[in-house]
Amino acid sequence: MEDLFRSFWWLIFPISWFVFGAYQSWLSYKANRDTLDLIKTYAEAGREPPPELMAKLNKRWNEGDGEMFDERRPRRFRRRERTWAHVVLFACLAAGFTYAAATDLYEAGPAFVIVAFVMASVCLATIVSIVVDRGPKI
Repeated sequence: MEDLFRSFWWLIFPISWFVFGAYQSWLSYKANRDTLDLIKTYAEAGREPPPELMAKLNKRWNEGDGEMFDERRPRRFRRRERTWAHVVLFACLAAGFTYAAATDLYEAGPAFVIVAFVMASVCLATIVSIVVDRGPKI
């Protein structure tokens, strides 16, 4: 069992991401359920619910503010702002992994080659994304 943990220690990160996502979904469900219960209370009393309450229910994920994000799309589908800092970050990572592959650091040269190619690809994709997104707006 100890060898299994040593071999797959990195699985802690994606598993914790899934657990956090499930917890966030559960909290969103509870908030929507409580909002619906409050709207039912208004309906049973024959009163119109406040527009703020209806707006809260209409938000898909109940987060973000209208000025910064497009509220029509869920948070996970919103396009993140890509900047030149991302290009520099991925270029530096690609250069570092290329150096590690060239010097056969930790005797894992082929693995570092793969990671260097991935980082260089992400760097180029970020450059393309910046150029395409920052084009003339019609």
